[in-house]
Amino acid sequence: MKEGKAFLKSKMKWVGLVGLVLSVFSLFVHFLLARFTEDGFSEYQSSITIFSWRPVFEATDLSRTSPLYRRLWGPVGQLESLQPHANTKGYYADPGAQSSGYIFVRIQGGFHEIRSSICDVVAVSRFLNATLVVPEIQQTTSKKGISSQFKSFAYLYNEETFMAALAKDVNIVKTLPKSLKSARRNKEIPVFRVPYAASPYYYLHNVLPILIKHSVVELVVSDGGCLQAILPPDLEEYQSLRCRVAFHALRFRQDVQDLATNILHRLRAPGRPFIAFDPGMTRDALAYHGCSELFQDVHAELIQHRRAWMRKRGIIKGQLSVNSAKQRLKGSCPLTPEEVGILLRAYGYSWDTIIYVSGGEVFGGQRTLIPLHGLFENVVDRTSLSTSWELSRIYGREANLDESYPRAPPSAQVETKLDAWKNSGPRPRPLPPPPARPKTYNIEGWWGWVAESDNEPESTVVELRTNAHKLLWEAIDYTVAVEADVFIPGLDSDGKGHPNFASLVMGHRLYQSAASKTYRPDRKEVVRLLDQIHGHIYHANHSWLTSIRRHMRSSLIDGLIEASNKSKSSSLLSHPVPECSCLRPNPSETLSNASTPSVHLQVHAALGVVHRCPAWMDGEKNLSSNEKDNEEDIDENDPSSSRLFLQHAGSHDAGGEDINLKEESQFEDQEEDGGD
Repeated sequence: MKEGKAFLKSKMKWVGLVGLVLSVFSLFVHFLLARFTEDGFSEYQSSITIFSWRPVFEATDLSRTSPLYRRLWGPVGQLESLQPHANTKGYYADPGAQSSGYIFVRIQGGFHEIRSSICDVVAVSRFLNATLVVPEIQQTTSKKGISSQFKSFAYLYNEETFMAALAKDVNIVKTLPKSLKSARRNKEIPVFRVPYAASPYYYLHNVLPILIKHSVVELVVSDGGCLQAILPPDLEEYQSLRCRVAFHALRFRQDVQDLATNILHRLRAPGRPFIAFDPGMTRDALAYHGCSELFQDVHAELIQHRRAWMRKRGIIKGQLSVNSAKQRLKGSCPLTPEEVGILLRAYGYSWDTIIYVSGGEVFGGQRTLIPLHGLFENVVDRTSLSTSWELSRIYGREANLDESYPRAPPSAQVETKLDAWKNSGPRPRPLPPPPARPKTYNIEGWWGWVAESDNEPESTVVELRTNAHKLLWEAIDYTVAVEADVFIPGLDSDGKGHPNFASLVMGHRLYQSAASKTYRPDRKEVVRLLDQIHGHIYHANHSWLTSIRRHMRSSLIDGLIEASNKSKSSSLLSHPVPECSCLRPNPSETLSNASTPSVHLQVHAALGVVHRCPAWMDGEKNLSSNEKDNEEDIDENDPSSSRLFLQHAGSHDAGGEDINLKEESQFEDQEEDGGD
């Protein structure tokens, strides 16, 4: 009996040991799978992830051949002849083997400033026959707390693609030679703080002699561009070079590009086109243009504080206190999300249209987007089309920061209390006040100081890390906005009066696909039209809707021509026509009477496009002249789009019940009569 019990115990021990070994082996296998199949796991997780966006659509969809669909989503026929052409147009030598020296560049600013500056410094390097060191992006390298696996330029852009794409344009190296590295560490190399939009002759007369003497110079670019937008005719090739940099050489880091592509696929998964909208409502832009009274809370005070800071540094010359209502009437303030939503609904976009909000964070928070959500059901952004895991993956491996959690005020030490009690004197003398606690502000940490200090506090490590993350967020938004079926901006200038994120998107769209719909509404005219029906804004009459539609349609061409006259001098990338475009001949226009030039030719002449595309680009199919004319002559008094606008008011506004079917029928009859 005893032997049987001993055998049983021994057997149980062996079973337990085998189970333990199997458990350890299973854990080891799981660790190996997690280590070596990260990509496959991410694809699997992406396929099963349930995102926060729940698309809501009508049962019926517009036919792609219907006149209304072509008016809302179809290409702009007058611009279909414009094609991207950034190739060299004449003799273009390879970069010389004998370099003038090395140019080391530090770029400060946000996404749009970095992108513009990189294009300029490449052109400057070729102009001076210098070797360019891959630029250093201060937005990331000067910030603490970001991942150490990415350094400077490679945090945002693909370094290898950048160097390979420009191999025949300029000599580029990753780092300075060792001897010059030590000289830079000891601050022994000349430094130039380059002015905004500097002339080529500034570099020729000021920078080049120093470069030749010292073999290296450091350029600090902080205003979003270091070379003037319009160059003399003999420097035409440098304009094409800047376009090649912006639209071909600057590719985002691969994992950032992959996430942007995934978001695009998720946007297009329902099988419907979408609109990209950039509000442009940043704190700096609102302060620069004097639009603080658009807010009636602490945000107005924050804007005024920033405006005072700008006045001290000479960024703005105007008064501190500005009448925001007058600024809005002048068209200086951005269109609010509600105003843009009303424009789109009035033009004919239905309540279930997909709208992607791009351009980073909106100053004022998500509450400023509430009216837009009320007008459209499918308003999304990068956060509703991706998971936090996907976003955190592009940040790289970052150390945990204690500041990421709100800290409670430190309690008084027990020893301090006892010491104060012992030394308090005869009773009943009251105890002295407790030790002073360090000053803390609101949990958000970014506005609690306003009520107590005139000076903005230093940015925390968490805020610095967030600023670096914003570069990646805007890279995703930039990719989505460029590929969108329709784009509309709320504002086209930044906090220094220079072209902003939306301007670069519109310029890229103009280069890549000029015929895609990009609205450029005149804010002054839009404000005037909106003020006409201020008291009954969701119950528009026939003439008002007609005016809105006519303005929106004309902004596709007139806004572009106006940008070529006003904004071209500020940024080449926001308006790369005619330097980086060519005309693809249209047989129907060639056969037309020369004495009566078509509207298309008039538009091309207004934009200054004279270069004909190479012969290899003539094989693509053109729309016939009649089809183009039909696309542009679709009646803006379309009854179905009017009904869409009024239906939304009836379903979401309490007063919508006053609009009955009889009134709507009469309204449609008026439109069918063709009265304006």
